[in-house]
Amino acid sequence: MSQPFYLYVEDDRLSRTVMDMLLGTMMGLTNYAIFEDSTDFMVRLKSLPVRPNVILLDIHVRPLNGFEMLKSIRSDPDFENCRIVALTASVMNEEVKQLRMAGFDGTISKPLDPKIFPDLLHKVHSGESVWQIT
Repeated sequence: MSQPFYLYVEDDRLSRTVMDMLLGTMMGLTNYAIFEDSTDFMVRLKSLPVRPNVILLDIHVRPLNGFEMLKSIRSDPDFENCRIVALTASVMNEEVKQLRMAGFDGTISKPLDPKIFPDLLHKVHSGESVWQIT
């Protein structure tokens, strides 16, 4: 079976570096892309070599925030099978409720915990909803 393809959209340099280390170095994955912002998001998403299986969105990225990117992805039938997870440092109960109502498949709080992140990512890829809040 081929390796899943992941996309992470994050404007914080350190968070991108951590994700690159988790996916590439720690998990040994090669099929992923990291966008440093959401400029021309859908054009860039569609230009990827393959459709992502899982898209990880920072909520507070610019110019489009995570909710706006989610809406764009969900409105495009080419991406109907993508699992979309919010990554955010601000996980208050009210925001989690907003993330669920918006249509995210889960959320993973930042900073990412390298001990549990690989398992959470596997669960998301397998179709489980993951609402990991610390």
